[in-house]
Amino acid sequence: MISHTCLGVNDFAQALVFYRGLMRILGLQNSFTDLARPWAAWKHPDHDRPLFVIGVPLDGQPATAGNGTVIALQAKDRVAVGKAYAVALALGGSDASAPRVHPEYHPHFYGAFFHDPDGNLLCVCCHEPPTAADATAKAD
Repeated sequence: MISHTCLGVNDFAQALVFYRGLMRILGLQNSFTDLARPWAAWKHPDHDRPLFVIGVPLDGQPATAGNGTVIALQAKDRVAVGKAYAVALALGGSDASAPRVHPEYHPHFYGAFFHDPDGNLLCVCCHEPPTAADATAKAD
């Protein structure tokens, strides 16, 4: 259904560090990075699409975050949600909602919301019930 999602960034070098760290936690691989343009994309290791792309806007204007726009990235489990959230904040992101169950979406929606360094609102979420690994991780 979706070919790709592209977010505009203003400081490509900073955004590249942020998204490399985030995508590594989510198990997504780099599809391409072109420093001359500049832009980069990630994908699931088993599929060519959809792509998640970041880049400096082609029109030369500053990138701005869309009000009401949320890009949600799926994590394999709740542990990965927590790790992605921690990495995002450590790499210059800002908190919008710490990892928790969001029953307003559905009973098993576990997600964290944060802004990237350019203000884009991201969510990392898991749609599965808690697992034994999730319980072990909370005890650590």
